[in-house]
Amino acid sequence: MDETLSRHPKAANLVGRLLETSVACLPFLASLRERMLEDTGTRLMDWVDHLVVPKSQIADEDLVAVGFETIGDHVPLYRGSQCCAWHHREGLFPVVLVSDQKALAVGIGAESASHFLAAHRFECEISGTPGGPLRMATVVETDGARLTVVERHGCRDFVPPEVAAEQIVAARFHAERFRCRRREFADVQAGLDHAASLFDLAAASLGQDWACDLFFASERWYWQHRNRAARIQKVRQDQLGLGWANHDHHTYRCSREHFAGLIALLERMGFRCRERFYGGADAGWGAQVLEQPEVGVVIFADVDLSPREVTGDFAHQGLDAKQELGTVGLWCALHGEAILQAGLHHLECQFDFDAARSQLAAEGITTMRPFTDFDYLKQAFTEGEVWRVDPIRIEAAVTRGAISKTQAKRFAEQGAIGSHLEILQRDEGYKGFNQTGISEIIRETDPRLAQS
Repeated sequence: MDETLSRHPKAANLVGRLLETSVACLPFLASLRERMLEDTGTRLMDWVDHLVVPKSQIADEDLVAVGFETIGDHVPLYRGSQCCAWHHREGLFPVVLVSDQKALAVGIGAESASHFLAAHRFECEISGTPGGPLRMATVVETDGARLTVVERHGCRDFVPPEVAAEQIVAARFHAERFRCRRREFADVQAGLDHAASLFDLAAASLGQDWACDLFFASERWYWQHRNRAARIQKVRQDQLGLGWANHDHHTYRCSREHFAGLIALLERMGFRCRERFYGGADAGWGAQVLEQPEVGVVIFADVDLSPREVTGDFAHQGLDAKQELGTVGLWCALHGEAILQAGLHHLECQFDFDAARSQLAAEGITTMRPFTDFDYLKQAFTEGEVWRVDPIRIEAAVTRGAISKTQAKRFAEQGAIGSHLEILQRDEGYKGFNQTGISEIIRETDPRLAQS
C-alpha cells in the first residue's frame, strides 16, 4: 500500500486552524492543552470529538476541497440549534459541525463527563441521563467560543437522547456481567459462544452499539489490571478526568483454528472488516483490521498466516491448525486466546510520541525501540509485561514441538512476555499502519527470542 495516499495535510491544516482559533478564545483550553502534554504526554487534537463552526467562518467548498463529506444537513445540536455535519471518510479527523451559532465550540472526549468536571473543579449541569449513552456539559464559554466535554457510549448524536430508567439499570447490569465474564474454558468455541450470549442479552436491552461500548470498556479494564504500564498511564490520564478516550485500536491475538470464530463474534457486535494486513513472506503472520463506526473502536486481529493464505478471505473461510507455531500462535499457546483468558495483547493510544516515552521513563516504564518513525506516524511498544505461564500449557507446547525443553524451563522459571501499551502519534489524518515495521517488532516480541 502507498502510505502517501492516506495522508491529508490540507485537511489537517484546516482542522488545526479551527482549533487554534478556539484555543485563542478560551484560556482554560490553552491551559488544558499544556497540562495534557506535561501531565499525560498527550496532545489536545487527539482528544477532540467535534468542532462547531459558524457558517460565517467557513464555506462548504473549503471542506469539500480537503476531503470532508456531509453526513446530515439538519443535525440537532446540543443547546437547541441545528447544523450541517461533515466528516472525513479517508482521514482521522473530528466531525465538523457548521451551524448558525455565532461562536466556535470544541467538544473534548472523555470516558466520564462527571470525572472530567470533578478533576477540574467545575460545577455545571450535565445534559444526558447518568449512565446513559451520551452526556455533554458546557465547561467554559466566552463571547467567541465555548468548550464542551463529551461522554459517549455507542451514540454518535450531538443531543443526549431520552433514556428510560430501566435501560440505565440494564446498562449497569450488563457492564458488570461483561467485567465478570467467565474466561477460562477447556473448549475455546464454548468461550466464544458464552461471550456471544452475554452480548446478545445486552444488545437486546440496549442496542448493538451501546452494548458494544460496554463490552470494550470491560476489555480495557481486564487488560489494564494485567499491565503495569497501562495502570500508570491510566492514573495520569484520570488526573485530568480523561480516561482511555484517546484509544486508537485494540489488538487481539488468536490461534488459527479459532480466528473465524473471533471475527464472527466481532461482526456480531457491529464491526466491519476494513483492510487486511500482511507483513510479507518472512513475517509468518497477518491481521484483519475491523472497525465499529458507531462506537469508534478499531480492532487489529492477529493470526499466524502463510503467504498463500493472505490472498483468500482468511477472516471468514477458516484456517486449519498447524503443528508449527509462529509468534502469534505461540503467544496463544502459552497464555490463551486474547478474547478469553489472556486479554488484549496491547491497547494502542494516541500520544505526543516523545513526551509520552520520556514521561513514562521517569515512572520506570521503558519503551522498546520505535518500529515506526515517519513524519506522519510514530509507534513503539512499552517493554513487555511478563506473565506467569501455566505448567500445563508449557507441557502441551513441548509435546506439540513448539518450544524446546530449554525454552520450557525458562518459561516455567521466568514466565513469558504477555502484553504491552503501545505509544502512537498520528499526523496529517493518517489512519493506516506500517506493515514492515510491525512485522519487525512482532518478531522481537516472540518469547522464544525476546527472553533468550
